[in-house]
Amino acid sequence: MSYINRNLLSNEDVMFRGHLSRVIFISPSLIVLLGLAVLALDGDIASIGVILLAAGLAGFLSAFVRYQTSEFAVTNKRVIMKVGLIRRTSVEIVLNKIESIKVDQGIAGRIFDYGSIAIVGTGGTHDPFHRIAAPLQFRRAVQEQLAG
Repeated sequence: MSYINRNLLSNEDVMFRGHLSRVIFISPSLIVLLGLAVLALDGDIASIGVILLAAGLAGFLSAFVRYQTSEFAVTNKRVIMKVGLIRRTSVEIVLNKIESIKVDQGIAGRIFDYGSIAIVGTGGTHDPFHRIAAPLQFRRAVQEQLAG
C-alpha cells in the first residue's frame, strides 16, 4: 500500500497522482553505455570500462528506487508529496493553506515535460520537488481543487 493511500483522511479522495519523470534514468544509462563502449575497445583501459559499468548500474538502481518511492498527489483536502525510502521527505499541505504553487521548467523540461514544483504555504513553507513529470497538470489539479 502506498504512503498516500495509508495517510488519507476520512472522506478524502485522490483527485490527481503524479510521479517522477523518467529523465532520471538518462544519466545512469549513458554511463552504462559508455562503460560498455570502453569494454568493447578491449585494451588496457578495460578496467575503466568495468568501473564505469558498475557506477552506471549503481546509478540506475538508485534512480529506480527513487522513482518507485516517490509519490505526489492532489486530494480534495490536501497536496501530498513524498520522496525517499530510507531518508523520507514528505510535505502535506492543506489546500486552504496554499498561497501559491510555482512550476520551474528549463528548455529540456519543456521538451520532455518535467520540472520542479514548489508549493508555498501560508506559514512560509517553500518545499521544491524536482523532476516531476507533467508539472503543469499537477499545478492545474491543485488550482482546480482550490477553485472548487
